[in-house]
Amino acid sequence: MSGQDTELTLVRQAAEDKPPYQRLLGDAMRGSTELFTREDSVEAQWQVVDGILGDVTPLYFYEPGTWGPDEAYQLIGRHGPWLNPRTPESKP
Repeated sequence: MSGQDTELTLVRQAAEDKPPYQRLLGDAMRGSTELFTREDSVEAQWQVVDGILGDVTPLYFYEPGTWGPDEAYQLIGRHGPWLNPRTPESKP
């Protein structure tokens, strides 16, 4: 076995030439906090949205070609009743 001399060329790459993920990892390893959110800030954000995440509106199914589900009449409330408009093609 014999070794062979090889020339090593190192080039410092400018930050804007690095791929974004490589820049992000480099910033994390250097301790740069500009691109990262603190834990207490993330927790505060979750407190704002956590209460509404489980408040999901149910799906109401209705027949194609109709004006929507019966539950839609509840949206009108005391301002109703809802009158379904008729087109010349619709049957009475």
